[in-house]
Amino acid sequence: MTRSLMLLDTASLYFRAYYGVPDSVRAPDGTPVNAVRGLLDFIGRLVRDHKPHSLVACMDADWRPHWRVELIPSYKAHRVAESTPGGDPDVEEVPDTLTPQVPVIEQVLDAIGITRLGAPGFEADDVIGTLATRATVPVDIVTGDRDLFQLIDDRLPVRVLYPVKGMGNLATFDETALREKYGVDGPGYAEMAVLRGDPSDGLPGVPGIGEKTAATLLERFGDLTGILAALDNPMAKLTRSQRAKLEGALPYLAVAPTVVRVATDIRLPAHDATLPRTPRDPGTLDALAERWGLGSALDRLLTTLANRPE
Repeated sequence: MTRSLMLLDTASLYFRAYYGVPDSVRAPDGTPVNAVRGLLDFIGRLVRDHKPHSLVACMDADWRPHWRVELIPSYKAHRVAESTPGGDPDVEEVPDTLTPQVPVIEQVLDAIGITRLGAPGFEADDVIGTLATRATVPVDIVTGDRDLFQLIDDRLPVRVLYPVKGMGNLATFDETALREKYGVDGPGYAEMAVLRGDPSDGLPGVPGIGEKTAATLLERFGDLTGILAALDNPMAKLTRSQRAKLEGALPYLAVAPTVVRVATDIRLPAHDATLPRTPRDPGTLDALAERWGLGSALDRLLTTLANRPE
């Protein structure tokens, strides 16, 4: 069997689990554990269906890195619940009943022996970008964030498994699927996102340039550098309106690519991402299962791990 690496955009997935599993799923003391149990079930399904040899739960050590905010102050600004002085990460606005579930998720993954990785000053996207770039085996990235489409590459290959509805229906994006839907390749998706903008991340984009126009310009001029070069060529195939919009956005276009592109060369701790067959810390895991009422969701995941192919 071909060995492969699966990279989880963990926060993206536990947010989806939180909204996809009723909050009536609770621990014995009444605490909601819908995100915990939903994520465990989703990981179990991913391992069963895609049979990765290795898996990393990638984490946001800083969900809104200062170096990105310095370039574009609006970056994720609408999601800040509390600004933190002294360079520490800002507090993200998270539903009250999800916040206490995140440490439980981390503790359970650690006790199972599923590798978690984050890097100070970087988002999970940057961890994923670095691991995918360094990989020597096929990579499946599991995320509900389209930003990571920029990493799609058929050469290794690197694919994205994207939840279309809830957690049960995944769309597989390779280069063919990406071109069919957006008209660009992986690197082109990042440049399209720069031009189009992304309100969910506080990226303004070029006013008046939408997704289709951005894809058309990239096809016509090759990349963002080619589009900007066309501004200096009066014979280039740009309408007067497009020229005006692009010229008005030049300060934004000078910094946005750095913000939008995921980092691919960050320092990560040494780790072994091989999926375990048995829990790393069974005593702690048993205590967590009892305390939080993880029940069948945890049992299903452990059974899948124990029975996965060599």
